[in-house]
Amino acid sequence: MSEIPAKATEQDGPSGDARGEAADDVMWQSSPPGSIYDYIKVASFSIGPDGLIDQWSRRAERLFGVPAEDAVGRDPIEAFVPPELRSSGHRKMAEILDGREWTGSVPFRAPGQPDGSEGPEGPEGSVGPDGSDGPEAGSSKGSEGIAEVYVMPTETEDGERAAVCIVVDVRALRQIETDLAASQAIFGQSPFGFLLFGTDLKVQRANRRFASVFGGGVDEQRGRTVHDYLPRHEADRMAAALKRVLETGDSVTDMQIVGPAPGSSDRRHWSINLYRVHSGSGRPIGVAGLGTDVTRRHAAAREAAHARRNLALLNEAGARIGNSLDLETTARELLDVTVPGFCDLASVDLYQGLLDGDETPPGLADGSAELRRVAFASAVSDAPFPDGGHPVDVGAVHRFAFTSPCADALRTARPRLVSGADEGSASRLTGGLIQSTLVVPMVAHDTVVGLAQFSRTKGSEPFGERDRALAVELAARAAVCIDNARLYRREHERALILQRSLLPPGDPEASGLDIACRYLPGNAATEVGGDWFDVIELPGHRTALVVGDVMGRGLRAAVAMGELRTAVRTLALLDLEPAEVLSALDEIARGLGDPSGTQQATRAARQTRSANGTDLSEVYLATCVYAVYDAVTRRCTFANAGHLPPVLVEPDESPLMLDVPPGMPLGVGGEPFEEVEVELPEGALLALYTDGLVESRDHPLDEGLNAFVRALDDPAPALEDVCDHVLNTLDTHHGEDDIALLMARIQGLPADAVGDWTLPRDPKSVGRARELACEQLRTWDLEPLCDTTELLVSELVTNALRYGEGDIRLRLLLDRTLVCEVWDAGLVQPRRRRARDTDEGGRGLQLVGLLSAAWGSRRTPRGKTVWFEMPLPDSGVQPMDAAEALLSLF
Repeated sequence: MSEIPAKATEQDGPSGDARGEAADDVMWQSSPPGSIYDYIKVASFSIGPDGLIDQWSRRAERLFGVPAEDAVGRDPIEAFVPPELRSSGHRKMAEILDGREWTGSVPFRAPGQPDGSEGPEGPEGSVGPDGSDGPEAGSSKGSEGIAEVYVMPTETEDGERAAVCIVVDVRALRQIETDLAASQAIFGQSPFGFLLFGTDLKVQRANRRFASVFGGGVDEQRGRTVHDYLPRHEADRMAAALKRVLETGDSVTDMQIVGPAPGSSDRRHWSINLYRVHSGSGRPIGVAGLGTDVTRRHAAAREAAHARRNLALLNEAGARIGNSLDLETTARELLDVTVPGFCDLASVDLYQGLLDGDETPPGLADGSAELRRVAFASAVSDAPFPDGGHPVDVGAVHRFAFTSPCADALRTARPRLVSGADEGSASRLTGGLIQSTLVVPMVAHDTVVGLAQFSRTKGSEPFGERDRALAVELAARAAVCIDNARLYRREHERALILQRSLLPPGDPEASGLDIACRYLPGNAATEVGGDWFDVIELPGHRTALVVGDVMGRGLRAAVAMGELRTAVRTLALLDLEPAEVLSALDEIARGLGDPSGTQQATRAARQTRSANGTDLSEVYLATCVYAVYDAVTRRCTFANAGHLPPVLVEPDESPLMLDVPPGMPLGVGGEPFEEVEVELPEGALLALYTDGLVESRDHPLDEGLNAFVRALDDPAPALEDVCDHVLNTLDTHHGEDDIALLMARIQGLPADAVGDWTLPRDPKSVGRARELACEQLRTWDLEPLCDTTELLVSELVTNALRYGEGDIRLRLLLDRTLVCEVWDAGLVQPRRRRARDTDEGGRGLQLVGLLSAAWGSRRTPRGKTVWFEMPLPDSGVQPMDAAEALLSLF
């Protein structure tokens, strides 16, 4: 660091006053580091009158790599000038010592050390001309270069001529020149904004690119601060970053700054890089800043972010919307996806007529039909969503004004974008909260089913065309799911109506049985099933108990169930054996799945269709258990078609699953069904059920059956309580299937309610039968029925004698009605016909039909039984007078 005198603060005055005194004090100050000499490394030495070096500065030591003790006293020409230039060099030295100044470039070579080692100021202790450590040439062979020498003649104290030499390595000058040119090119031609801040954080230099963006010339930028270019909050951030970089030396990379460009309100984004600048001696002299306009990059990133968000919303919508077949749930799923990810408030309105099941409700085309708000969501403190100037609650039925954007969107099936200023009173209700609203009609299968509204509040980004397209897509997806849910609801309701209509109305009654039943449909998310049960009264105080389950779900399964139930009732009235009933049902079930009819639905035909690729899923399969209980004998005959076994609970015994052979399900065909007859004790409990009660996705079937059996252990006296206990106990075991439960407690007819006689095959048996019937009626206090019963018994016994075989058996049964049965061994069934006026006979069965409540015949294992039924006197049913009945036959 060199010391230079400073200028006096004032000129010497003529009067010698204080001003002159101040001038007499010469002030000296130190030049700050970072001067040009730190880069050029100027060296000096002096030559004595003898032409030899008599002074050698330290900078000369660094430049030439020769210590002072080796340089002083040597001839500079001989020591540093190449041999071929020494002659001219001696001439120049003579001229210099003769008093001439000289400036020029001189090649030089620093001699190596005699011992081949480097000087004391070797590579580790010296600084080269470019500012790096080490001499210019740090080898023992010396260094070569070109020195720019300025020689100034001088005189010694003795008056002899000498010289002072100032030397600069030309290569260092050329390097500085190159660096300056490169720095100027980078600074001036850079396509990025470039600033150099001083230690006071004011602009010292700016390039043209920066000046073109912020206005003004390059020179006009000097002295400004970041507050002259940026908004206050951004300028404060920038100033803090500059100060931190200047103090710590830590660079700042990609600092994001946002602000408007001069003369424009558009927001611009800049990426700023800051680093500290040092002088040649390492002293911090400022901060350099490089600014890049990344507005387009931010716009592209924002577009990409919007695209990713939209794609994520669509993916989420595909995963979350339509998971249920419930209208309200589907609408809420749409709002769960869109609020707050897409908007701040949203609502869904659906046409009330479509919700009620109408195909084309009035006003659907012009948008004036009533709508019901099914869902609403808000992410802004539960702010109301106004429509037409008043808020609409969820579940409320309303209409949009004909001139409103909502009604227009419904009429045209096109979305509308409504700004907050256009919402009028609606916006005033929310205190100007809403910024913009997208009104999107929900279109499914070319039908507008409702309207979705999406709103953003002030402070959120307003809706754009991209948002409009996304809203239309989301509304369309939800509309299809809602329409599917609507169609499902309509089919589900129709299936439920059909299913309920096919179940026994009220509480079934049967002779000798106390009956309780339960039917529970699956939950709201499942389709209607094909479960059914039935209680069918048969002649002779017998009862058919039926429980079945059509495999599959939906309206088709419900229709198939209805057909099978009707077929069961028809076959039961034919008084067929249980195995015969199931065999006939199997043929009917195969016919349901075959359009060509029952005759073609054989196993071979199905195998042929399967081989030809026909879809066998249309074949209807069902399980069924059919039981016939005789109240007189307390015996029950079971037949099973692939159904779960009945459960019997005898008094004071543990529940037992009856071993009824499970035949093939109905619709498979080809396999006979077996019958099992069981005698049921008085007070026993019989339970028939479907698999929905015991089967679940979460529990194996065996676990459900065991739980059902345990629930029946020690049943309550009242059957209704038993049913409730079973359902409550198995609530966690059954799944989503329908449940049918039929329970019957055995209450056989008492012995005194049965009259049973066997009559020989003799004409006298007709009179004997009349006597026995009248006596039994008198015993039961049913004397008002004697005349009619006597007449009808006479007709049946007479027919048995005329057309039957073997002995005749007469039986009277008293329960809720009076039943008379006449058995014989003949196989010929009686046939009712209309007799002509001239016929002497043929009117007996007509008379039986007129005077009885019901009559019929059935086959038995050893013949046939003809029966008739009479209402009791206290039933309120008045039978036809016998005389009038006889007259009506003629």
